Amino acid sequence: MTDNVRLSPGDAAPDFTLPDADGKPVALSEYRGQSVVVYFYPAAGTPGCTKQACDFRDNLAELNTAGFAVLGISPDPPAKLAKFRDAENLQFPLLSDEDRSVLAAYGAYGEKQMYGRTVTGVIRSTFVIDPKGRIDQALYNVRASGHVAKLRKDLRV
Repeated sequence: MTDNVRLSPGDAAPDFTLPDADGKPVALSEYRGQSVVVYFYPAAGTPGCTKQACDFRDNLAELNTAGFAVLGISPDPPAKLAKFRDAENLQFPLLSDEDRSVLAAYGAYGEKQMYGRTVTGVIRSTFVIDPKGRIDQALYNVRASGHVAKLRKDLRV
């Protein structure tokens, strides 16, 4: 799983069905006809991931009004996602990719640099998917802080 695929604008977004924080299956295909921001993060409840999730939470109304749904995906099990959702009052679906297959399909799992070392793990990434299911933006190695503000600027939201 360390050979990273990299998605580019115009590519078909890999479809998926993953359990949400309550174990209910959520499919990307359910969002066909609207724009979707799918972001991948390493671990629920860690400082950077909490900052990023709260930034999405705090900007969710504006994103939704502009026609963008938001989905967060990590390798955490649903029970951990439910605790994270409840603790941070997150109002968008958090999806569990425990086998990391969706992370790999999006190129969001593989080798990365961390504190000067090469490690294998989740590559913090964000994808904007258009209403037809195509990648509009593929953003790899994004920062937890300031990312949502930059995304809003790029999306003119």
